[in-house]
Amino acid sequence: MSPADRLLLRAVGSAGWWTPVLAVVTVAGVAAELALPAALGRAVDAAVGAAPDGSSRRWLVAVVGLITVVVATGAVRDYGTGTATARSVAALRHTLARHIFALDPRTAARRPVGDLVGRLAGQVADAGQAAPTVVLAATVLLPPLGSLVALTLIDPWLGLTFVAGLVLLGVLLRSFVADASAAVAGYQQAQGDLAGRMVETLAGARTIAAAGTADREVERVLAPVAALRAYGARTWTVLAGAATRGAVLNPLLQLTVVAVGGLSLAAGRLTPGELLAALQYAALGAGLGTVVSTLNKAVRVRAGCRRAADVLAEPVRRHGARALPPGPGELELRGVTVRGDDGQVLLDRVDLRVPGGALLVVVGASGAGKSLLAAVAGRLRDPDSGQVRLDGVPLPELSATALHTAVGYGFERPVLVGDTVGEAVGCGADPVPVATAAAIHDFVDRLPQRYRTPLVDVAMSGGERQRLGLARALRAERLLILDDATSSLDTATEYRVTRTLTTAQDRRTRVVVGHRVGMAARADLVAWVHGGRVRAVAPHRVLWDDPDYRAVFRA
Repeated sequence: MSPADRLLLRAVGSAGWWTPVLAVVTVAGVAAELALPAALGRAVDAAVGAAPDGSSRRWLVAVVGLITVVVATGAVRDYGTGTATARSVAALRHTLARHIFALDPRTAARRPVGDLVGRLAGQVADAGQAAPTVVLAATVLLPPLGSLVALTLIDPWLGLTFVAGLVLLGVLLRSFVADASAAVAGYQQAQGDLAGRMVETLAGARTIAAAGTADREVERVLAPVAALRAYGARTWTVLAGAATRGAVLNPLLQLTVVAVGGLSLAAGRLTPGELLAALQYAALGAGLGTVVSTLNKAVRVRAGCRRAADVLAEPVRRHGARALPPGPGELELRGVTVRGDDGQVLLDRVDLRVPGGALLVVVGASGAGKSLLAAVAGRLRDPDSGQVRLDGVPLPELSATALHTAVGYGFERPVLVGDTVGEAVGCGADPVPVATAAAIHDFVDRLPQRYRTPLVDVAMSGGERQRLGLARALRAERLLILDDATSSLDTATEYRVTRTLTTAQDRRTRVVVGHRVGMAARADLVAWVHGGRVRAVAPHRVLWDDPDYRAVFRA
């Protein structure tokens, strides 16, 4: 079974008990529809005196009862379809979102953000219709098959005529599924490409405006529209072709049944009521529109499942179950090697030991591997070989809770998540201490609702955003990693933050990627990174005698 089919079954299961309810009411509705022409025919025969078994009242009551069942099952089916779809979509979106956030950041970065958003918002909505579509697909042939049986019982010649019509129907639909599947898959792919380009462009809107390249960007973003149009036109062409052939086949089949039924009536093999029932069965069984619509839904559902399953097939980053033992936060890298997607070595057999509670500043020229070393140190990225330990425990063996409680990251351009400022800081009931340490508490204190202020209502500078991100990082209990996390701060604010990071009262291990002499001079140790390797680890005053080291800061 393919991953798309497994996800489809999972979506059906997510609908809960609505799936069997839909199956029962659909079958009951089809049974009532199939019984209705026979009951109506008997009522007509009883009314004109052609039936030998008495009054038409009993058959009229039966007709009314069957119509009531058809209406009631239709109402329950419509409500259940919406409810089952909503449940499945919600479950699939939760599953896909959790999986995306569990991916290794490098793996997630390979896919454009807009493409992931398109799959999460659009294609999952298609996949979420799995339960009602599966039920509909499983029962869509009941009307034509039931009509065939009924017509054969009324008159074998009518059954034979209808079989010929069903054969033509099968020929008509033979290529529909394959053509529609290819068109829908291509359309969804083009949608994802368009969304990805749009998100990238919006992220760089200021750069585009400054460079005056808006027209060029419009052309680039809308480039997939041609493919979108082609796949859309192909989809509608396939549907229109099937509908057109059905529009020709249906009346021809019904006219043929009328002709054969008329001859049977003239020969005395049929009663007027049976002829009326035969005409209704012909119309019910030859309803090509329902079959085409069902197949089109099934194609879209499976294409949506395939797009979602494509992301779910990506392996997630696994965590262990261990907790950290008591310790000072000693960080150790042993033979750590990291390669790029092209196989190029980015970090080459790095050995580094940071004593617990020490302040380590990582310096080096641009592209030397400083940020990559910081990412490896807190398990934002796993090395291709080697090992990273915190207080003697390999990071992959830690539980997710233990890792995220012990390690905190601050970035140059942090993304603030949460509905309120307090949630963005992410420090629980009392965010004041870390906000004060990050020199952002005074700013928050002036907001209308302080830490309860909605994040979308807060206008902030790059430095204020950076300090909020820094406050979130300061929640770390054992290891704090800052990657250029003070670059947007003014001199006075940076001094306050630096004083907090270098105070003797801070017992955490701190790894700071920096470029400034002042921070390196305050550090316990400096790791000098060059060409993907740690060239030296020593106090700043010791390294300063090396002219190559001094050149790093001049650059």
